[in-house]
Amino acid sequence: QVQPVESGGGLVQAGGSLRLSCAAPGRTFTRYAMAWFRQSPGKEREFVAWISWNGGSTSYADSVKGRFTISRDNAKSTLFLQMNSLKPEDTAVYYCARDRVVRYSVVVDWREYEYWGQGTQVTVSS
Repeated sequence: QVQPVESGGGLVQAGGSLRLSCAAPGRTFTRYAMAWFRQSPGKEREFVAWISWNGGSTSYADSVKGRFTISRDNAKSTLFLQMNSLKPEDTAVYYCARDRVVRYSVVVDWREYEYWGQGTQVTVSS
């Protein structure tokens, strides 16, 4: 089983930026939509952003719209999340994951995803 590996998290002040990466090896991922989720202690895993298999379509949670940008480079099997204007409420562990099936609609339910990475911690101080 091939798991993606997230990186790029860290501690940043409110208003700052971070760029998360998700190395998702080869054919297992390039034909599928991918998404970013986040989870903070005591809360359910939350949808953040979605991108179609070819990067042509994206979708965002209302809480991050206009601040975060999801992108992918299929040639390098890598998913990205550019996070700007960070707020303390963005503090969480961020995960990338692959849709369970090949489809072209936005899916926000984390239960419809598989191949989760170990996550990367993002902490935003006020």
